[in-house]
Amino acid sequence: MLNRSPEEIIAFAIALIPAFTFHEFAHAWVANYLGDQTAKNLGRLTLNPLKHLDVLGTIMVFVIGFGWAKPVPVNPANLRNGRRSMAVVAVAGPLTNLAIAGVLGFGFRFTGLVGSQFLEYVLLTSVWLNCALLFFNLIPIPPLDGYRVLLGLLPEGAAIQYSRIGQVGPLALFGLIMLGQFIPGVDILGTIVIQPTEALMRALLGT
Repeated sequence: MLNRSPEEIIAFAIALIPAFTFHEFAHAWVANYLGDQTAKNLGRLTLNPLKHLDVLGTIMVFVIGFGWAKPVPVNPANLRNGRRSMAVVAVAGPLTNLAIAGVLGFGFRFTGLVGSQFLEYVLLTSVWLNCALLFFNLIPIPPLDGYRVLLGLLPEGAAIQYSRIGQVGPLALFGLIMLGQFIPGVDILGTIVIQPTEALMRALLGT
């Protein structure tokens, strides 16, 4: 990312901030709707980016191409339907990214109204980024949303067994991210995130 032009970096930042913000807001809103006011009480039920962006996580996006926002705190004990509702809260973030990508992608596809080359680049970057966040966050490895979705869908016994990977999950995820950097020809993350991202983006844009 750091080898990009200043215009590209600015465009990426413009796309990144709302993508992260709406993703985390969706978690907070759905959790509150389903009975848990933890996020609301901590000021996370807001579209103010400053409440959701993690300084280090945002910087790392531009340094290594991977970063994070502040996770929204959720107390499953307060949710109606417990574990199942936790899955709904978890999937709300990725689905919001899908919705944003869909609105922007179809809007560009059927109107083509942008106004400038820079705005067009921002829009297309937003579509790509939101598609990427959708697929990345659905990876069923903690601390990603896909892990909590799977825990909510599995039978109780299987969920208990699967929850035991929680402690090693972040390390496994980091290894997955870095694998392609050190082993030529091995890019698992590219296969499960980038390829679906590009396919979905082409479908949305009709290219």
